[in-house]
Amino acid sequence: MSCFVYYTGDNTETDSGDVTERTRDDKPRLHVCTVCGKWCKRKGRLRHHLKKHTGEDLCTCTVCGKQLKKGYLRRHLSSHSIASHTCTYCGKRFTMKDSLRYHLKQQHGTQHIFACSQCDKQYTSRKMLKLHMNLHSGKYRCSECGKCCLRNQALTRHRQSHSGEKPFECTVCSKRFTWSKSLVEHIRIHSGEKPYKCHLCDIAFSRSNNLASHVRVHTGEKPFKCSVCKKAFSQRSQLAIHMRIHTGVKPYKCSVCNKTFSQSSQLLTHKRRLHSNIRPYYCPYCGVRFLLKTDLKRHLPVHTGEKLYSCRHCSSSFRSVYERKKHLLESHNEGSWFTCHICEKTFVEHGNYKMHLRRRHEGVKAYICADCPKRFHTAYELKQHQSVHSEYKRFVCGLCNKHFARDKGVKLHFKICCRPT
Repeated sequence: MSCFVYYTGDNTETDSGDVTERTRDDKPRLHVCTVCGKWCKRKGRLRHHLKKHTGEDLCTCTVCGKQLKKGYLRRHLSSHSIASHTCTYCGKRFTMKDSLRYHLKQQHGTQHIFACSQCDKQYTSRKMLKLHMNLHSGKYRCSECGKCCLRNQALTRHRQSHSGEKPFECTVCSKRFTWSKSLVEHIRIHSGEKPYKCHLCDIAFSRSNNLASHVRVHTGEKPFKCSVCKKAFSQRSQLAIHMRIHTGVKPYKCSVCNKTFSQSSQLLTHKRRLHSNIRPYYCPYCGVRFLLKTDLKRHLPVHTGEKLYSCRHCSSSFRSVYERKKHLLESHNEGSWFTCHICEKTFVEHGNYKMHLRRRHEGVKAYICADCPKRFHTAYELKQHQSVHSEYKRFVCGLCNKHFARDKGVKLHFKICCRPT
């Protein structure tokens, strides 16, 4: 191991032994780590610190191979065990008793809450509140970007993102990482290891935060709230996307028509619908092709009869989101109807209400075909009509791969094609 260095105020002396002999004087002497430059007041502290570089104070998890400090290993091992601690108020389960205690404080207010005086954050201990106040005071502020951290260790890790240094390299694909934790998580891509398993549905994940986000699907917990409209979300990334509605930020731009979008998925859908004829997903029952996998998923219950959408108030289940929404309105009075101000007819969805106004009362056909003088009430009707003029055959037989321009043609053909010979 590298030598220790003492700082006496006047000069610096080094020795190849473990510790340099101290001379008797009244000046403060500090022990300097020659690996990272950290200063310690006592040689015992320095020896303990050096273990971080040598890895002597790390223990390896026997389940997933993750390396942690001895004090954190027990807590980490509980993430692989069965959640045996249950909340008596809401039934939520936890692997550790401390986690249950924190949940009781945070969600059900069984113990005192410490509130921040500068924001609406609340904590269950004075220690956590004190750490949080470091964000407001700027005690650990990055000089490069101004970001404030809770602890000095977090600030040190954050500064590495500015230096560009990536000392940890994957032995399989040579990709490099700033932190060892990122490398451990990356290696699971190659090994296929998924140590974090949901105790409710047995789905496994390679990262613990992905499991935490998934569990909220079962519990219905939505801890991330919008500060503008108070809408809640189960994931932080969903809240970040939602905030763009209020800020008006649209970072994703179409390279063809320069139209901008707030989500990358919206841009992808836009390109497929308007700038491409590629429809990679097709129904194996009737041959109709779809742009998106979600469109195919919504279509398949027409043939299979599977009911994917269940009511959260009763045991009823439905084949489509529309049917469930209608059920919630009629049976549980959840949501709001769209009522025509002329004939008082009610609708479940706003799009159907607008279509009703155009067809029954306004008589407006705003969508005009570019190839013939025909006009239509909706964009969908125009799109269906344009297949008459186009040579593109949207519908395909899932058995023989023959293509058709209209759905009626492929349905008739499919009945003949699937007959046993």
